[in-house]
Amino acid sequence: MIKAVIKNKAAAISAGIILIIALLAVFAPFLLPWDAVRQDLASRLSPPGAGHLLGTDALGRDVLTRLLYGTRVSLAVALIPTGLAVLAGTILGIAAACYGKAADMIITWFTDVTLAFPGLLFAMVIMYSIGGSMLSVVLSIVVMEFGSIARIVRSVALSILENDYILAARTMGVKSSSVILRHVVPNLAPTLIVLFTLNIPASILSESALSFLGIGIQPPDISLGLMVSESRTFLFQMPWLSLAPSLVIMTLVMAFNFLGDALRDILDPKTRY
Repeated sequence: MIKAVIKNKAAAISAGIILIIALLAVFAPFLLPWDAVRQDLASRLSPPGAGHLLGTDALGRDVLTRLLYGTRVSLAVALIPTGLAVLAGTILGIAAACYGKAADMIITWFTDVTLAFPGLLFAMVIMYSIGGSMLSVVLSIVVMEFGSIARIVRSVALSILENDYILAARTMGVKSSSVILRHVVPNLAPTLIVLFTLNIPASILSESALSFLGIGIQPPDISLGLMVSESRTFLFQMPWLSLAPSLVIMTLVMAFNFLGDALRDILDPKTRY
């Protein structure tokens, strides 16, 4: 699959952009001498220049340093809950498809209930209930995403179970757990990879929206959405304070979307050619 990704220009460029941004975020402490949270009021709201490439914010903190640290947090808050949502959705989807009508009805009803609420509103209720923190943001994103993933996994698993080799295995008395582990899960892997990749942009945007509204990541932690929120009062006087994190959000979302679309084409035999 790696060779196919390299051959696909959209996938290769998108993966390269994501990798570069991730490496810059991870190695930010070694690349920049500034402290991301230390205040320097004497140099507050400095314009971009040689000392500070993207200037400083209202508290004199280097914007570029905070941008890289915020990217690190935003990527972590996007990747972790997306992985948990895919895991939860996979378990529920397979259980609904493989364990009879009663399990299917209960799980389908449960996912329908979670999908009936607007995602952002549901997340806001959770945030107001347990407080704004990284843990609550992760929980909110998982709750927003797992229902739709479970429904997709259920439909794909049902189509896999209709194959002749599955019917033959069941006729021979093979246990349901063996059928799931040996046949269903391996055939679901391409779908899960695409679902994981395509749900990351939604997680990034959800974290940014919650932090922008002031109920997501809280200071002294840093995220891209929080940076946009803190700099919105200077939007017309010093637009770079908001534009820098906004451009990073846009770049990450577009790169993950292009990568997910390319992976879907690569992994789907119907569209491979």
